[in-house]
Amino acid sequence: MKLHRIIAGPFVFIAAVVLFCAGTARSQDTEAPASSASSQAANQGAANSTQPRRLTLQDALALARKNSVPFQAAQTDAAILRQDRHQAAAALLPGVTYNNQVLYTQGNGPGTIVRYIANNAVHEYISQANVHEAIDLAGISNLRRVSAAAAVARARAEIASRGLVVTVVQGYYSLAAAQQKLQSAQKASEEGGRFFKLTQDLQGGGEVAHSDVIKAELQMNDRRRQLQEAQLAFLNARLDLAVLLFPDFNDNYEVADDLHSPVPLPTFPEVQQQAARDNPDVRAALEAVRAAGSEVAFARAGYFPSLALDYWYGIDATKFAVNDPKRLSNLGSSAAVTLNIPIWNWGATQSRVKQAELRHTQVKRELSLAQRKLLAEMQSLYAEAETALNELAGLNRSAALAADGLRLTMLRYTGGEATILEVVDAQNTSVQANTAYQDGAVRYRVALANLQTLTGVLTTP
Repeated sequence: MKLHRIIAGPFVFIAAVVLFCAGTARSQDTEAPASSASSQAANQGAANSTQPRRLTLQDALALARKNSVPFQAAQTDAAILRQDRHQAAAALLPGVTYNNQVLYTQGNGPGTIVRYIANNAVHEYISQANVHEAIDLAGISNLRRVSAAAAVARARAEIASRGLVVTVVQGYYSLAAAQQKLQSAQKASEEGGRFFKLTQDLQGGGEVAHSDVIKAELQMNDRRRQLQEAQLAFLNARLDLAVLLFPDFNDNYEVADDLHSPVPLPTFPEVQQQAARDNPDVRAALEAVRAAGSEVAFARAGYFPSLALDYWYGIDATKFAVNDPKRLSNLGSSAAVTLNIPIWNWGATQSRVKQAELRHTQVKRELSLAQRKLLAEMQSLYAEAETALNELAGLNRSAALAADGLRLTMLRYTGGEATILEVVDAQNTSVQANTAYQDGAVRYRVALANLQTLTGVLTTP
């Protein structure tokens, strides 16, 4: 059977190739349109397989939170301090260990008399479970201190999250604005080429002077340079956002064009209420004050006694066995209570208390500063967002008027009623107005994101 397959295999392959070639030639002769359609469909399928990923702002924020190294570092710090709090709480609870030990002591002649009175026998076997509990003010203060530090870390992670939101929003809408500017630059470049062709035609008919053609060519060259700059700005904005979002530097994506979607501005009382409740900077400062107060209590605990409780159960005998040779049980238990009273340590405890009090005073100052900064930033950022919103409508109107003015000026120039300088001025005005409109939209979005750093509420379309 194997030999038959080896011999028949090449013939089957050759026959398949001949049939395929014949079918291909026949389809090329009789079904050329169908073959062309299949090729176009295949090309379209290949193009669809490389379609760029379309991202909304929420998608971009989710990717940034997942892949941003500084944000993940803040989250990791918060997680580490949560584990510290767990360890501090566990230190207040009784612990159980099981100790196994064998002691050999030199004997003083035959028998079980040992030379060291601290030991019990020549051979001593210890196998005991020990339940240990320490009760002191330092452990309780340490738990409070670590809990406050964990709360500070959570607040700082929230600060990092909101700062990341501002960065992503700015990058996201800067890319959207760069895309809009690129489209406007392409349109302006095409209009510059058409206008240059128009002046050449009008010069050929003797309607305009050669100076108009020169001016139109210079304007066309300027528009082409502006297009190249817009392409470069779009590329840089795209790469900057890609670095922020993707761990594998994927630049095959596009952002949703919602730059000019209407987004309402919350009222100032709403911003005040949300900032007072959810501002992470103030919360971090408050938790830092609480942590510093726990540091003071932790340092003062050095003045107070500590109590240790121990309970042992197991074997402490000359034979490693449950019963001795006389069939008496070797299993037994014992307990100990230890009270440690600090007497003198050359002022070390007093120095630690002084250090903790200095830190406590400093973090109180920082809390006061954070509260004042919140009030100032709240008014400043809200005024920035309100101003950007008020200007946005005017910028939109100016861009529309500039585009309409350019259209009318071109018609007047074609009819011989306008000069080349008026056309150039209208073109420049249209480009500048459109650029200002795009920049104004980005400014308003970034201002809203900055408000989110105070309130914790991100307004999205």
